[in-house]
Amino acid sequence: MKLGFKGGCKEVGRSALLVNDEILVDYGIKPGETPLYPVGEVHPKAVFVSHGHLDHCGAVANLMDMKPDVFMTPPTADLAHVLARDTLAIAEREGRSVPYTSWELQQMTMNTNKVDTGIEFHAHGYTAQFYNAGHIPGSAAVYLEKDGKSIVYTGDINTLDTRLVPVADELPKADALITESTYFNEDHPSRKETEREFIDSLKDTLDMGGNVLIPAFAIGRTQEILMVLSDHGIPCYVDGMGVGIYKLLMNHPDYLKNPAHLKHAFDNATFVKGRKRSKVPLHGSVIVTTAGMLNGGPVLYYINQLYKDAKSKIMLTGYQVEGTNGRMMLDTGIIDNDGIIQQVRMKVEKYDFSSHCGDRELKQLVKKFCDKGGEKVFTMHGENAEDFATWVNEEIGAEGYAPANGEDVMI
Repeated sequence: MKLGFKGGCKEVGRSALLVNDEILVDYGIKPGETPLYPVGEVHPKAVFVSHGHLDHCGAVANLMDMKPDVFMTPPTADLAHVLARDTLAIAEREGRSVPYTSWELQQMTMNTNKVDTGIEFHAHGYTAQFYNAGHIPGSAAVYLEKDGKSIVYTGDINTLDTRLVPVADELPKADALITESTYFNEDHPSRKETEREFIDSLKDTLDMGGNVLIPAFAIGRTQEILMVLSDHGIPCYVDGMGVGIYKLLMNHPDYLKNPAHLKHAFDNATFVKGRKRSKVPLHGSVIVTTAGMLNGGPVLYYINQLYKDAKSKIMLTGYQVEGTNGRMMLDTGIIDNDGIIQQVRMKVEKYDFSSHCGDRELKQLVKKFCDKGGEKVFTMHGENAEDFATWVNEEIGAEGYAPANGEDVMI
């Protein structure tokens, strides 16, 4: 079995794995001022998408001139379509080069096969199965087998308990594991402790008359943050794509840990859109809004109103990829707000609400896989992928390797 690593190696973003030059697993983009795409030419017969985040599914529509079969879980299919449509609309509105056409977007929808987790199926001579990855609703690890050789691709995976989705399934036996390494060498604090510190800090800001701005990923993070706020009786405004995503996710209750809890959280929030933004009172308000890495979206409107207010606070809730506005703000205290460089006087804090495995969980996942007979582990999707591969070699005794983008490996 030939593995072609087309993106997501030693970096976070544009994940893409080509199997035997015919099956793609994920085909994403790397966010930034100039988005990056996977490397090299691909001509897939089929595309398996692990989950509905742009760094894993954002470039799938670009492949539709080849009319591959596309396989996703039902929530991922809906999320991928929404993200693709939004990406196309933003490109057209901002005068950027259009990454694909509306015809290609329609073709992606027509070519998509929706398959639930836990069901074995067949595609182009491969036996396949999706396993719940515990990352966001519909996220899945991908198992592929052909001619006696098999792999498991984790995508983004989480074995820790969260409010939104059940923890990941145990991975099956296979010859090789292709795993994310986002938080290798970094353990997550306990979720309860993170929530306590988050809520205490938020209340301190409100008590001083400040506002709390919470940038959050539209898929997964917005919904979980609203559940946290609701449980602590804190009213909030919610703005951006996260509202539409909530409504979409409620169509797939079997992929949610507690649909009633999620509905209650959104019932208690005030939805904001377009012209209504100017009516949000910016004194003692909590606003949850996209984008999670500050690259566009309603969050920039609110920062423009508040960036000089030292009493107010920005509470980041997710990973800030290098090259994004969010990372620049964390590192330098400045952001690019629609072409205007602003020095942010608001206090900036970052909280670990990650939906990825931490160091401890990644190591346990690899150990369990190798205990079942797995002999090869490929580490990607992370800035510490090489260190992770070295750990696999030295501590587990399996063959660990951190490939580079564009590299091919035989197993």
